[in-house]
Amino acid sequence: MLANLTIDANLIHKALASPFRREVLTWLKTSHNAFVQERTDFRYGVPSSAIHARSGLSQSTVSVHVATLIEAGLVVPTRLGQWTFLSRNEDVIRAFARQISLEL
Repeated sequence: MLANLTIDANLIHKALASPFRREVLTWLKTSHNAFVQERTDFRYGVPSSAIHARSGLSQSTVSVHVATLIEAGLVVPTRLGQWTFLSRNEDVIRAFARQISLEL
């Protein structure tokens, strides 16, 4: 499956250049530990409001960072009613890591 996956390495590098965006990816990877106080089962990912609350940053700032992660394909948004849940795109992350290991 990964062989057919097209990734934009430049967008991913741009997204990973921000320490906050890397932190968000870590939070999403360990969502059960990172968002202990959230009352959700994380079936659809982490509510975007939880990322905003944990970050301490303005909603608009968090939205820009999350949009960059989505554009790079590292994060997948799932919309349910008025809520947006975020989860890591593990296929893209693995493909990017593999590409880096082969090229660098």
